[in-house]
Amino acid sequence: MNYYLFLMQLIATLLAIVLLWRAILRYRRVRLWKRVERMPFPPEWERSVQKIPHYRLLPDRMRDSLRPRMLYFSKTKEFLGIETEVTDEMRAVVSFFASLMASGMDEGCFDDLQTILIYPHEVVRHEVRERGGVFSDEEAVLDGESVSGTLLIAWSEARHEAYHAGKNNVIVHELAHLLDFEDGEADGAPPMGPSLRKRWNRVLQRRFDELEERVREGREWGEYRLLGEYAATDEAEFFAVCSERFFQRPHALKSHFPDLYRELRLWYGLDTEALFSALG
Repeated sequence: MNYYLFLMQLIATLLAIVLLWRAILRYRRVRLWKRVERMPFPPEWERSVQKIPHYRLLPDRMRDSLRPRMLYFSKTKEFLGIETEVTDEMRAVVSFFASLMASGMDEGCFDDLQTILIYPHEVVRHEVRERGGVFSDEEAVLDGESVSGTLLIAWSEARHEAYHAGKNNVIVHELAHLLDFEDGEADGAPPMGPSLRKRWNRVLQRRFDELEERVREGREWGEYRLLGEYAATDEAEFFAVCSERFFQRPHALKSHFPDLYRELRLWYGLDTEALFSALG
């Protein structure tokens, strides 16, 4: 009897400690948020984000709301330069896209992201791969990666895509992977309510299966040319690529895949076609 009483007291104590720690973290976040709301936006940051077409297209009220979000994001993440020095431009550009992607969501977005590694150029990594029982050492060239609370960015590629607004954006792509993994699984279905998830799974799975079939059978691409072959890798990459197009080519995505656009608009809480239709 005493054993069970002790066990219950221990569980209650541990629960109280967890709740207290969460309350402390919440208090720190609120205090930091109030502080950054009063901070002036750095002129060097403004010069950098003015080069981003997305930023220039935003209405004034949205730019005003994003600036403190960017500062908050930057102050809650560790930026590390690998063979390069982290600059205000790097912080501003990465923080902008993270804040834009999270602007229609809950404030807890990207809480699991702790470290952002900035490489000057693409990263070449040796990987051992197996095909039919035969192992080979192959080189993999990375311009971005996201895993275990860490975001890796090759700055030369990320900078070019941020300022020139093509259909690809490695920052958006890798941040989408982090959002996908917030429920513990990289499956192309980020955290969402059951009503939204049912339709989400049906729409995205159908489109993924159609793309995968075209790639496998060498069929005509048609409208799927907008997404590209890499999106057929798996469901996680499909979601990340669709997120890229949602922010980079919203008009084209809505025109060719209105069902995909609708699901992404509902989940991100943003009508990117209305905001960025000029991007294509």
